[in-house]
Amino acid sequence: MNTLKTTILMALLTGLLIVVGGSFGGREGAIIMLVFSLGMNFMSYWYSDKMVLAAYHAQEISRAQAPELYGLVEKLAQKAELPMPKVCVIHSRTPNAFATGRNPEHAAVAVTTGIMETLDYNELGGVLAHELSHIKHRDTLISTVAASIAGVISTIGHIAQWAAIFGGGRSSSRDDNGGALGLLFTIIIAPFAAMMIQLAISRSREYDADKSGGEICGDPMALASALEKLDYASSRMRPMEGATTSTAHMCIVNPLKGSKVTFAGLFSTHPSTEERVARLREQAREMRR
Repeated sequence: MNTLKTTILMALLTGLLIVVGGSFGGREGAIIMLVFSLGMNFMSYWYSDKMVLAAYHAQEISRAQAPELYGLVEKLAQKAELPMPKVCVIHSRTPNAFATGRNPEHAAVAVTTGIMETLDYNELGGVLAHELSHIKHRDTLISTVAASIAGVISTIGHIAQWAAIFGGGRSSSRDDNGGALGLLFTIIIAPFAAMMIQLAISRSREYDADKSGGEICGDPMALASALEKLDYASSRMRPMEGATTSTAHMCIVNPLKGSKVTFAGLFSTHPSTEERVARLREQAREMRR
């Protein structure tokens, strides 16, 4: 169900980008945005992992450098029937983790030094299984593309706003094919809708990754315990270094939570920890039957 929901939301997001292009630049604008979205998706496919790892200053490590962490990832990757991903460490006290990569053959999992200090072996295994699930189902690519498209729509909205202020662009003409309503759509409605769709995609993929992660590690309660610890720690520590609103959706818990810039429900990049834990507990009960 969540997979179908994600497909529909991605189609809506791409369609919204094309409509925004048409509203701001007519038929030519729609065509430009269609071509631009294809080009942007191509760039995201090939380079998003490198950009994200660089933004967080993640360093790839070998088995010799961190044998326990490397061995745990290797064991879980085998259980998930995945190629061995790169293993990266981020020197940050803020406990968090994420996965990135365009496909299972070109993937990486990254953990902070803080999460290795906060969680025990089984809890860390639950977190890593969650991230490997993202890799297995190509959520890393889906989320990156969704964030990129939403970001472009927001940028177009800002451009349209400044064009209207200074009297430039197609929107300033009374005969423009959208007029004032088109301008309102481009500046306010479209960016807001894009943000809501992107957040809905992110939340949908997190639920699926929790469920699949519980199956991979074989202990949903270990992941549930990890989420509770991470939620508690993230609300009391500084935001994760290098974290931005465009990459927050990738982490297992919101890396910006410590900044007090939090939103409930529809405005969150992640489902509530309480709901995630409740679902994992139910999964654990079903696995024991």
